[in-house]
Amino acid sequence: MPPNEPNVIATTDILVIEDDAILRQALAEWLQAAGYGVRTAADGRAGLAAVELAPPALVVTDIHMPEMNGTMLIAELKRGYPEIPVIAISCLFNSGHAMDANAAIALGAAGTLAKPFRRSDLLRVVDCLLGSHCR
Repeated sequence: MPPNEPNVIATTDILVIEDDAILRQALAEWLQAAGYGVRTAADGRAGLAAVELAPPALVVTDIHMPEMNGTMLIAELKRGYPEIPVIAISCLFNSGHAMDANAAIALGAAGTLAKPFRRSDLLRVVDCLLGSHCR
């Protein structure tokens, strides 16, 4: 991003970055059904390029992806776009590997979700981070 340009963020645009095509589509559908605008990317590099093209209001990213993993992506996002909240998702959060969740939070993720999670879990965190309401 050029140094003197302000970061313009869409109010309801969410970027979902997930290498599993089925889960990526499901997450997009859940968020769209809740009224959010959604863009998707299949890996961290494509996700970072999408952010640079048009910064979203929120990023939901997998941690374990080819090319650029989620922790590398979070670090890059927080360097260039610190105002964009990030939700990190991973199946390893659920299997006793809290290190990934801790690393994501330490790098600046606003929240984490362990796979598998319910639609209501995702929407609760998204709504809270986008200022709709927290429960």
